[in-house]
Amino acid sequence: MKIQTHLLIANLKQILEEQQQQASTLLDLPEAVLNWRATAESWSVLECLQHLNLYGHFYIPEIGNAIAKSRYAATTTFRSGWLGNYFANSMLPKAKLNKMKTFTAMNPIHSTLDKTVIKEYIRQQEQLLNLLTKAEKVDLAKTKTGISISKLIRLRLGDTFRFLLNHEIRHMQQAMRCLQQQQ
Repeated sequence: MKIQTHLLIANLKQILEEQQQQASTLLDLPEAVLNWRATAESWSVLECLQHLNLYGHFYIPEIGNAIAKSRYAATTTFRSGWLGNYFANSMLPKAKLNKMKTFTAMNPIHSTLDKTVIKEYIRQQEQLLNLLTKAEKVDLAKTKTGISISKLIRLRLGDTFRFLLNHEIRHMQQAMRCLQQQQ
């Protein structure tokens, strides 16, 4: 994938703002609705967001450090790496539900959760928006980040943002399906 850097960042910011707005609407719902799950093994709305918060705890500092340490100036175009593009695209929701296993440490199932999960998620969206603004000054291809499953694998910063936000889209849609199943 090849795209102008400013368009990629603008697109990612738009996704973040939409995710943040969608999460804000959840604050109006009762906690019983937010903790409801269709089956014993499915996630509730709050568990979906807590899963994203757990990933945010890794990726936000990782991205921040990569930007702070980068010695590469911004370029006009971003070209995705093959592995980063694969990871980013694998996170996009498909028409036919593509279930994935999550790592135990990132699985919030059966946690006791309240609306602070939503507030944390919104706070993390703000942090990511700030990081995207800072990322405008660095090369999104030459600046690299580790990934949560292995520090040995390093992705281009642009691919890390794409992966993370596609992951958020995926689980926000899952949370919204959970709400629809209750009606």
